[in-house]
Amino acid sequence: MASSPSLPAPRSRSKKPLGKMADWFRQALPRKPAKTPVSPESTRSDDVSQPSSSDRPPPPGPSSEVSPAPPPTHLGAHGSSSSSRGRWSKDYDVCVCHSEEDLAAAQELVSYLESSAAGLRCFLQLRDASPGGAIVSELCQALSNSHCRVLLITPGFLRDPWCRYQMLQALSEAPGAEGRTIPLLSGLSRAAYPAELRFMYFVDGWGPDRGFRQVKEAVTRYLQTLS
Repeated sequence: MASSPSLPAPRSRSKKPLGKMADWFRQALPRKPAKTPVSPESTRSDDVSQPSSSDRPPPPGPSSEVSPAPPPTHLGAHGSSSSSRGRWSKDYDVCVCHSEEDLAAAQELVSYLESSAAGLRCFLQLRDASPGGAIVSELCQALSNSHCRVLLITPGFLRDPWCRYQMLQALSEAPGAEGRTIPLLSGLSRAAYPAELRFMYFVDGWGPDRGFRQVKEAVTRYLQTLS
């Protein structure tokens, strides 16, 4: 019997080492990006959440700027801070200085001034002085609490020592305040005008209204300088 041809023996496959196989897999797989080292400073800054643009308040515009509030103004008794430093800083607008025998003429002058449109506040000694008060204290207080002083200069005024005292007191308190002391000459000639008042113009009381209108205008003009 014929013998079958002998088949060649199968070649044995050579096995690659494991190290080379691992290198092949590493090359075939996609590489992961390398991690960058994180510094401690950047870690701390990332931990703090930054406010978004929607959370941040808008920058102040011209309408949102708050201007400082003005200081409060203290109103006077008649509702005006400027008036409290002016006319209403004293109790009276006019102090009428007269002799006792000229009381009737002084009352007429006061009635005219108080009933005018300006509503002048007048001090009349026998009407407004405190009962029981000392004469000297009352006279000095009336002069210091009045803006203007009207000296009703008559023959009785020149004979009365208290009227002369008031005249000198008024001149000593405000020697340079023009318009505050208003002499009203009545029943006397120009030659009898007191020498202490020669540097002042006087109101002549010989007119039809006895000089009352000029006195009112002089007082009102001075009060307007206070506002």
